[in-house]
Amino acid sequence: MDTKQADFRKALREVKNLPTLPGIISKLTRMAEDPDTTTEQMGKVISKDHILAAKLLKLVNSAFYGFPQKISSLNSAIILLGFNVIKSLIISSSIFELMESQDMELWEHSLGCAVVCSVLAKRLEVSDPEEVSTAGLIHDIGKVAIKMELRRECEALGQLVREKEISMLAAERELLGLDHAEVGGWLAKSWNLPPKLVESIACHHNPTDAKDEKLTAAIIHFSDILIRGLGYGHGDDVWVPPLSKSAWEMLNLSAQDIDEIIEQVEEKLWDVKGFSLEIQSELERSVTS
Repeated sequence: MDTKQADFRKALREVKNLPTLPGIISKLTRMAEDPDTTTEQMGKVISKDHILAAKLLKLVNSAFYGFPQKISSLNSAIILLGFNVIKSLIISSSIFELMESQDMELWEHSLGCAVVCSVLAKRLEVSDPEEVSTAGLIHDIGKVAIKMELRRECEALGQLVREKEISMLAAERELLGLDHAEVGGWLAKSWNLPPKLVESIACHHNPTDAKDEKLTAAIIHFSDILIRGLGYGHGDDVWVPPLSKSAWEMLNLSAQDIDEIIEQVEEKLWDVKGFSLEIQSELERSVTS
């Protein structure tokens, strides 16, 4: 590794431009690790931050979780999603604000990926589909870090993608000597997110590299590709990532499965698009007010 690449790694490991995580996180982390913590106690802590509580309820009621009933209380959200998912959503909410305001297409891609993850995880009957969906929601969080920390290099990355007609992933590896999946894994680990999220984010382009969460990484890998193929949002380039043969074999999906998954996803995407437009309108109102 040359000096320049070592500097990139150092800058991204010490992210300074991303928003400071809410102080509530350390308290919730301690509470989540305490087996005596009750749903009511955790709901009470979250409700002290009204903006955060409102954002959380909006996410929980959006299409990518697909709960049939309206969830109107934090306690219900915590019961349905579990402590780990709630904690992950709170941590990522500050990052969402950046994505919403700076890169709506990446935000939409992330929402769409979470929808596919949700549909696929339920179809494969994994034990915690909401956690897989949350991992899909924040799988590209490393791209946000690269944009915030390496602004000059980010322009060069875009130029490299256009000139060489290569994917953003390939451009990151060529120019930076690392990629957004690796950076996302660092971030998730530094925020003490559950190992399932850390490993699946870090390995979503190479699911076989995962030690314990190969299936979750394979679900995100496939979901990322499918949503790119459907043209929902984008990932900073026009190329659909190649499908890992090992991941495909792990998922063991038939042609009929794929047809049914796409049908379910397209139905949910209508709702997600509405959610995305609602956020965009809120942003525009906040700018003009």
